[in-house]
Amino acid sequence: MRSVQEQLAAVLAGVGPVAPLDVALHDAVGCILAADVVATDDLPLHPLAARDGYALASVDTEAAGGRDGVSPLHLPVAHDVHPGAAAPLRLAPGQAVRVGSGAPLPVGADAVLALEDTDRGTARVLVPRPVRAGEHVRRAGVDAGAGDVLIAAGTRLGARQLSMAAAVDRARVRVHPTPRVVILSVGDELVEPGSPAQPGAVHDANSHALATAVRDVGASAIRVGVVGDDRARLRETLRDQLVRADLLLTTGGLSETDRDTVKDVLGPLGTVRFDHVAMSPGRRQGFGTVGGDDGADAVPIFALPGHPVAAHVSFEVFVRPALRAMAGRAELFRPSVAASASTGWGSAAGVRQFVPAHLEGSADDGYTISPVGDPAVVSLAALARANALAVVPEDVASVRAGDHVHCIVLEG
Repeated sequence: MRSVQEQLAAVLAGVGPVAPLDVALHDAVGCILAADVVATDDLPLHPLAARDGYALASVDTEAAGGRDGVSPLHLPVAHDVHPGAAAPLRLAPGQAVRVGSGAPLPVGADAVLALEDTDRGTARVLVPRPVRAGEHVRRAGVDAGAGDVLIAAGTRLGARQLSMAAAVDRARVRVHPTPRVVILSVGDELVEPGSPAQPGAVHDANSHALATAVRDVGASAIRVGVVGDDRARLRETLRDQLVRADLLLTTGGLSETDRDTVKDVLGPLGTVRFDHVAMSPGRRQGFGTVGGDDGADAVPIFALPGHPVAAHVSFEVFVRPALRAMAGRAELFRPSVAASASTGWGSAAGVRQFVPAHLEGSADDGYTISPVGDPAVVSLAALARANALAVVPEDVASVRAGDHVHCIVLEG
C-alpha cells in the first residue's frame, strides 16, 4: 500500500508545465508567463505632459508674480500639441506651447503650467508665478528603462500585467497555456441528472463536480459525461479524446472484480499504475500516462474512485496540485491552518483520514474545526456543507477535543 506522500510525489514527478506557446493578449488572461517581458525602449520614450496646460521653459517664468503686481508675465502661445503627436516640437525661448495631458513635451520645455492656474489664453497666456522645472512632467523612462524586466516569468497574468505588456507593444506573450482536462464518468449504472432513472441507476455527480473543480483551479474542463462499462467503447472514447487533452480524468470503474473496466482498458494504452493508497476516503487510485503513439506526447491520466466524496478528496489531494504544476504555478497547494478540534472522533490506524469539516476563527484569535456529520460515514451531504478538510495523520487513531488538527481550507 502506498502512502499519500508517495502517491503525491509520483504524481508531481509525472507532470510538468504545459509546453509554452505565444498567444494573443486576450488569450493570456489567467495564464502563467513563461518568458520575461522586457522593455526594448524607455517608457515613455519622450517626456510627456502630465496635465492639460502650457509647456514652457522654467527659466522663462522667473519674473512671474513680481512684487509690485503691476507687470504680470505673459508668454506668447506658439502652437498646440495633442497626445499622439508624431514627434516633439522645438520650443523657442520665451514662448509657450499649449499641450494636452499625455502629449510629448516640446524640446526645450522642462515644465507644464496647469491650465486651471492660468487665464487659458490662446494667443498669449498669463503666467501667475514661477514654474518649477519638472512640474507636471512625466519624464522619459519613468515607468521603465530599456532592458528592464517589466513582468517576470512565473507571474500570473491579470489586468495590470496585460496593461503593461500592451503599453510596450507586446501583442503576444509566451505563456504556459491553461491545461485542457477531459473528464469521463465510467459505469453502466450512471445516468445524467434530469434523465429518467431505472431501479439501481445512479445520477452522475462526479463529472459535473470535477468539471467545476477543474475550472476553479483555472484549467479548462471538457466534460465528456457518462461512458458505460463496455471496454471497447471506453477504449475508443479515451483514444478519441487524446487529441484535445493535456490531462485525462476518469472516475469510477475501479471495482476489483471482473467489472474492473478502467484497469483493463488502460493497461494496454500506457503506463498507468493502480495502487491502494493509505487514505480515507479514496483508497483505490490510478495514475500514469496514455497515448504517446506516432510520436505524440503521452497524456497524464488520473483514474479516480467512483464515490463522489472519494473522487473529490482525491482531486484535492492529487489532481489539483498536478494541474497547478502543469499551469506553471509556483504555489501548488491550498492554504492550510492548524485548528483546535471542537469534539473528538476516531480514525483508522495506518490511514490518513480526510474529514469534511467546518472551520471558523482567525489567525489572530485561532481556529476551531468541527466535523460535519459523522466522521465515520463518507457523506456527500457533509462534504457539500464543509468549508475545509480536517486531516488526521496515519499514526493517530483518535482525535480528542482540543487537539490541534491540520486543515485544508476549501473556501474563504
